[in-house]
Amino acid sequence: MTDTPYTGIWPVAPTPFHEDGTLDLEGMKRVLDCQIDMGVDGICILANFSEQFLISDAERETLTRLCLEHVAGRVPVIVTISHYATQIAVERARLAKDCGAAIVMMMPPYHGALMKGTAQQTFEQFAAVGEVGLPIMVQDAPLSGVDLPVPLLVKMAREIEMVKLFKIECPQAAAKLRSLIAEGGAAIEGPFDGEEAITLLADLDAGATGTMTSGMIPDLIGPVLRDFLAGNRQKAVEGYARILPAVNHENRQCGFRSCKAAMVEGGVIKSDFSRHPIPPLHPDTRAMLIELLRPLDPLVLRWGR
Repeated sequence: MTDTPYTGIWPVAPTPFHEDGTLDLEGMKRVLDCQIDMGVDGICILANFSEQFLISDAERETLTRLCLEHVAGRVPVIVTISHYATQIAVERARLAKDCGAAIVMMMPPYHGALMKGTAQQTFEQFAAVGEVGLPIMVQDAPLSGVDLPVPLLVKMAREIEMVKLFKIECPQAAAKLRSLIAEGGAAIEGPFDGEEAITLLADLDAGATGTMTSGMIPDLIGPVLRDFLAGNRQKAVEGYARILPAVNHENRQCGFRSCKAAMVEGGVIKSDFSRHPIPPLHPDTRAMLIELLRPLDPLVLRWGR
């Protein structure tokens, strides 16, 4: 195993809603308890797979406080704080710190397709958030549309003390992880992948020490990661091959809607509602998701039954 504290599986917790679109706060607590029972190493909240783009500022604060109070130190929590405005990102980081977060995660500044931070503006925003004093995970995701070349990431890691972790989920993530680790050395303390673990083995082979998946089956993905890091490569390959059809269906067909669909099926939450304009999963797509999950017997399908 690696010596870094930044390792393991840190899934994104989904945000449950009632059928009328209001937050299901009791359901949120059940989601967190289910994740912890899955043996996760940490939990991320308010990320893209938490539908952060459908949540108001007031609701963000409510969820930040509720989640950190409910988890109560059982596992470390990452709070996503991305915003185009540096002042708002800093304010979100301060709230996360005050509530007991272990890490904050943020994408580079962007707003829509045309308003994107330059390399210097991105550096400056991360430096400003770093002054808050919490470790930062840089999220390199296609959603932002902002290019984060390896030299910029290495500069951030070396010159901004709190920039310690990197979630690389761009196309050909393994190649970027390999270059980032080679060029950044010890400054790259937590190289992670994302994208529901769709490229997990390649990313681990490139040097990733952790993964940030959805909250659907971390109990099944975690052993793959742990086997690989412990040197049990063949066991990891076999374990990954077993779960890959479900991971592929989630990544390519369902997106963030998959986890809540599985959680409804397993009685974790009551509704898989997403706010407009997000449509519900097609019944056939949902049915195939459950069909692929059942032979794997994941905790999510029996936690609430």
